[in-house]
Amino acid sequence: MTLIYEKDQKEDPGNYRPVSPTLVLGKVMEQIILNATKRHTQDNQVIRPSQHGFKKGRPCLTSLISFYDKVTHLMYEGKAVDVVHLDFSKDFDTVSHSILLEKLAAHGLYGCALCWVKNWLDGWAQRVVVESWWPVTSGAPPGLSIGASLV
Repeated sequence: MTLIYEKDQKEDPGNYRPVSPTLVLGKVMEQIILNATKRHTQDNQVIRPSQHGFKKGRPCLTSLISFYDKVTHLMYEGKAVDVVHLDFSKDFDTVSHSILLEKLAAHGLYGCALCWVKNWLDGWAQRVVVESWWPVTSGAPPGLSIGASLV
């Protein structure tokens, strides 16, 4: 595990992002979980058709274009438009591992696969200061970022 500086003061540990090399087995498991998650969301219509991001061919940019088009039409018709902007960029940094495991189990991940994810999460730790190790109890570990979208 190594820390990559992101922004602001270098003295603040919160301004670093942990990065670790991912094993091939981890990448294979990630694809298995990703495919199961995609299948579940499609079969159960979890994601609405208007959703952008997290959908193939529907990046966040198309969301902005769609939004701009709707606002422009409303303004052209002389209607008032109110906009609330929410920034969820740090939301997945606080995903509880226990809740993530419960959600994965509730969505059909079980047996060895669920145990493997649990062991991976339980074994995830990072060192921010030399000689000081703390277990990581929230967030998506490297290579398992798709799990966070279930919360």
